[in-house]
Amino acid sequence: MIERYSRPEMADLWTLENKFRVWLEVELAVCEAWHEQGKIPADAIKDIREKADFDLDRILEIEQTTKHDVIAFLTAVEEKVGPASRYIHLGCTSSDIVDTANGVLLTRAAKVVLDSLDNLLEVLRRRAFEHKGLLCMGRTHGIHAEPTTYGLKFTGFYAEFARHRERLLAAMEGIRVGKLSGAVGTFAHLSPEIEERSLEILGLKPDPHSTQIVQRDRYAHFFTTLAMTAGGIERLGTELRHLQRTEVLEVEEGFTKGQKGSSAMPHKKNPISAENLCGLSRLVRTNSVASMENQALWHERDISHSSVERVIMPDSTILMDYILRRMAGVIDRLVVKEDNIRRNLMGSYGLFYSQRVLGQLIAAGLKRQQAYEMVQKVAMRCWNGGLQFEDEIRKDADVAGHLESSALDEAFDPTYYKRYENTVFSRVFGE
Repeated sequence: MIERYSRPEMADLWTLENKFRVWLEVELAVCEAWHEQGKIPADAIKDIREKADFDLDRILEIEQTTKHDVIAFLTAVEEKVGPASRYIHLGCTSSDIVDTANGVLLTRAAKVVLDSLDNLLEVLRRRAFEHKGLLCMGRTHGIHAEPTTYGLKFTGFYAEFARHRERLLAAMEGIRVGKLSGAVGTFAHLSPEIEERSLEILGLKPDPHSTQIVQRDRYAHFFTTLAMTAGGIERLGTELRHLQRTEVLEVEEGFTKGQKGSSAMPHKKNPISAENLCGLSRLVRTNSVASMENQALWHERDISHSSVERVIMPDSTILMDYILRRMAGVIDRLVVKEDNIRRNLMGSYGLFYSQRVLGQLIAAGLKRQQAYEMVQKVAMRCWNGGLQFEDEIRKDADVAGHLESSALDEAFDPTYYKRYENTVFSRVFGE
């Protein structure tokens, strides 16, 4: 369990006390539904409403004997309510209460995660507009390719996390269900009407078909959605780690007064937050595998999933909320070093203009492979000799024989690479 990383909204949700409080919410909702159908008399429902409660320590004490948490919970509640408690848990089995409560808890947890995801999206959006137009080197295979902008870098991550948000909404809807259909899901001692009314009170929907449990593909959908979102966090963290390498140094994580980077080397400023977040993202993904392993249960139900979910439900939601919040803080305080960005942009001698020159030669009538070899010859000379590509192209006799100075001026115009930046921003942000 990793409660120490969590915000109060999430930590309070997963306390043992709150788990039983939500179980009690479910039991009371069922009682209300039975009362509306005339099964529980007015004086009994009044007692249940006023007296239904428990002491956590008493539940744990009873469980030492019963070895069954739901029975211990019910016994502790019965002690508070008195004779009217005979109507509590009427027609229900343990999984009716546990799985329906899980639907409540996971939905509430998803809303907390969604809030943190929205916070990260807003920070990414702000940084995208802040650095719109800032030309930088784009890299493929880790090697200088052609320019992009820091605005587009941030926009790309915004677009990804917007997709994660859509998936989270769908996954939240998928787990916003309960089941109150009895021991093997046949409603033998309940009714679909009791289920529907009880779940309506709780803000849930009925699972159209349940056995003794809600089927775990719903849970797997939710936890794999968290895993994909964590994958996005690691992708962003990996980008930040590369950009902070000494040889690159285009960005730096915020470094507070008194912070230390190394016990041995006083000069160190390390990308610790990005590294931490990459590692924690792997835990969320690992838990998603456990959720998928929980799908295959025996017949109408076994209990092999229960022990797993007691770990992954709090841990994955707490972790996901934490890493989203922490990443938002990293991006918010990220120092973007524009001088180094410009230095790196020209650090490969302007060779990124090679495709522009190639295009101009093709437009002038040369065959593509002929033009390619002509440009590559100059490019390799620059790479091996540390020469500026524009200078060498302009004085190359073969190129000069096909391109006028004005065509080369156009080829070496850096603004060419951001001419559709506004289009991409409009597509992503709708502005």
